Amino acid sequence: MMKSQKVSEQNKTLTIIGIVLCVILVPVLIVNCTLIIKSLVNKDEVPTFVGLMPMIVLTDSMYPDIKSGDLIICTEIDPEDVQKDDVISFFDPQGNGSSVVTHKVIEIIDENGKRAFRTQGINNNAPDDIPVSEDKLVGRYTGLRLPAVGKIALFMQTTPGLIVCVVVPIILLVGYDILRRKLSEKNQADDVDALRAELEQLRQAAAMQNAETEKIKPLQEESHTEQDQS
Repeated sequence: MMKSQKVSEQNKTLTIIGIVLCVILVPVLIVNCTLIIKSLVNKDEVPTFVGLMPMIVLTDSMYPDIKSGDLIICTEIDPEDVQKDDVISFFDPQGNGSSVVTHKVIEIIDENGKRAFRTQGINNNAPDDIPVSEDKLVGRYTGLRLPAVGKIALFMQTTPGLIVCVVVPIILLVGYDILRRKLSEKNQADDVDALRAELEQLRQAAAMQNAETEKIKPLQEESHTEQDQS
């Protein structure tokens, strides 16, 4: 009984550990793999996950609303839907073509028949030098900010980060599944052995009872014979 309770507690503990690992590691693994694959396939685009774009903030140009090292979430938006005072992310017109800036829209202008946005970091003293053309628009800041998580995201983009955030979760999940299977097989084997031992005890008890019965029968027969002779 005690052994059965111990096994039940072990199974309960493993189940809880498995649920925690799945809840934490599986989403992380899915998001990481999706973003990594998309960034490798489309190097000129910001990778998205279910329409959302995690952006790492590297400067304090939007301080105190957004701080360096934060991870912010942006969403795709049509240029026609951008409004004044929106905070947008865009490819820096003065950058290398891949750097993304997140600033506030202070004015919407017309540039050769197309929409363009004059932007400014709220912590900067002056607007950005070059208006953002609509083809440079990446998305709009949703207001969701994860303080300091951007530093972790930067680490995840390094080789050690890939090992920690992708390889290790896979190893943990596989290891958990192997451990769970082995313990389950061991528990089943223990149950079978216990059942065999119980059957053997019953067999021995039955054999002893039969032996006792056989001893009694001759005594009874001998008693009957003596009575007949008398």
